[in-house]
Amino acid sequence: MATLREVKKRIRTVISTRRITKAMEMVAAAKLRRAQQRVEQAKPYAAKLDEMLSHLAAGSSTEIAHPYFEERPVKNRTLVVVVSDRGLCGSFNSNVLRLTDKWIREHQDTGLELVVVGKRGRDYYKRRKGNIVQYYGDWGGVIDYARGREIASWLTNRFVTGQTDEIHIAYSRFISMVKYRIGVEKYLPVPRPEHGGEEAASAYIFEPTSEKIYAQLMPSYANTKFITALLDSFASEHGSRMMAMGNANKNAGEMVTSLTLEYNKARQAQITKELLEVVSGAEALAG
Repeated sequence: MATLREVKKRIRTVISTRRITKAMEMVAAAKLRRAQQRVEQAKPYAAKLDEMLSHLAAGSSTEIAHPYFEERPVKNRTLVVVVSDRGLCGSFNSNVLRLTDKWIREHQDTGLELVVVGKRGRDYYKRRKGNIVQYYGDWGGVIDYARGREIASWLTNRFVTGQTDEIHIAYSRFISMVKYRIGVEKYLPVPRPEHGGEEAASAYIFEPTSEKIYAQLMPSYANTKFITALLDSFASEHGSRMMAMGNANKNAGEMVTSLTLEYNKARQAQITKELLEVVSGAEALAG
């Protein structure tokens, strides 16, 4: 059985840990609120952009040509893995990496390269000697829009120049403060929208042509799609960390209660033992 000093030391250690987990939970909650606001602001813009592109296609008499729509025989694939820079966020990173490992095993018939966002992903695939062609870290769980556009531009250029034939993104889609869904989504090529034909085209007047409008809009579409994935992932990370630290805080409280009970029992046993020794000594002197 542990001594009183050891139990007391453990109680102090758990209380100190509980203060840290409580602080981390509060920080994660504050970051989550800001990240959630950014997700809610980005999604209407992305939905409106999708609507504009579909209306343009519906008003075109012919199939619209753009490099982002080009589907070709797949010889090389690119997988963008979006995880966090830091740990202490429950199963957030392990769930994404487990899914990407499964996806990689299912697509071993072609060449595969990895673009990793987040230190945890880089460390994971460096140990497994994955083919990492590009790495982006040190985000701190906060979106950098300029950096996001830079990554999207690098990816789209790689696709347009034929260095890769398909690009997929593995990330966590934010649903609520306590729920997210992981998945692998195709980024490029973009599904080609159906054109409306001659009758539909007569209802629209394009100035300039629909092809030129598409040429202007598609880079914005690619940027928005990628940045939305980053926003979803960061919000999911903060939600997962808030839940993990909340559970740790709760467990620490239960452990303090248990250790305090153990300490009181040990102290009571020690006092009883000392009383017995005093009584025994007094009886021995009296006898």
